[in-house]
Amino acid sequence: MKKGWMIFWMLYALFFAVPFPMIMYYSINNEQDLRSLQDKSPWFALTLVVLSIIFWLIVLTGFLRKWVLKILSAKNNIEKLKKEGGVREAKIITSTMLSKPGGSYDTYELQLSFKNLSGTEIKQRAKVNDTKSYERRFEVGKTVELKIDKDLQHIPYFVFSSSEVQVKKTSVILSVLGWLLVVVLVAGYYVFSYQHESYGMGWRFMSIGHPLLVCPAVFLFYKGLLALILNISMEFRRAIRLKFKGKRATAKIVSVRQTGVFINEQPRVEFNLEYTDDQGRFHKQNLKKVINLLELDITKQKYIDIFYLDEAPDQIAIASDLDEINPVL
Repeated sequence: MKKGWMIFWMLYALFFAVPFPMIMYYSINNEQDLRSLQDKSPWFALTLVVLSIIFWLIVLTGFLRKWVLKILSAKNNIEKLKKEGGVREAKIITSTMLSKPGGSYDTYELQLSFKNLSGTEIKQRAKVNDTKSYERRFEVGKTVELKIDKDLQHIPYFVFSSSEVQVKKTSVILSVLGWLLVVVLVAGYYVFSYQHESYGMGWRFMSIGHPLLVCPAVFLFYKGLLALILNISMEFRRAIRLKFKGKRATAKIVSVRQTGVFINEQPRVEFNLEYTDDQGRFHKQNLKKVINLLELDITKQKYIDIFYLDEAPDQIAIASDLDEINPVL
């Protein structure tokens, strides 16, 4: 279901990036408008052409990285992690089979318990494909070896030591061919537009509203919007760092106040906390949190478990929130 929604929104965004600008442009501009080009500045038109080419180069480079280079870099990241990652023994607390009977391999969702990079016990969910089901390696109570990224720079942040990394050549080839097809279509559209819209006047037909400029601009807008979302998700990255490098402490709830902000109809409140780290240093920190209406009792507690970073004690998170954090594997 989730994958279906992702496909829908991708197609929806694609429509407004390519077909919609073309429909709008060619429905507004007719042949008579295009024939009266002699009064338009050729230098302004050439500037727009160069700008459109720059936009398309940025967009196509982004497609190349996402479709092709990302696959290869992910493989390299996992191989590097298996060689240089910190070793941890994880105990399997729960094991749920996700795959259907008769498949080529079994897929499990595990809940693991292990010590993070600072030696603090944490719980983490993970999915694993078991190609050797006869060994029963992923039953409850058994242990597995993990490799954790010591710098927490790249996804995945941890892998199973027994993981085998393979890149499907077919997928890479199809991705390269798909990228080349897009390059050909873009180049072909430049040729098509020049042949059918120039009327012997060169690039004077080029305008700010032309799809050659608008389409890549929309893609770049999407990229900027995604970058903004990822910047917001820096909070998620901080939570990952707290979970895998942080230490646990019990904080006293001094006060709780409403911020007046509601997210998805859930109130956001601010906790005023006091805690002492493992070095005996005393800290006062404020922490804002969106609380489910069914979990408002947390505001009446006197103490709460938190995670903090030695190098940045002002960065804290509630321990129960970190239990729900699930980095992409």
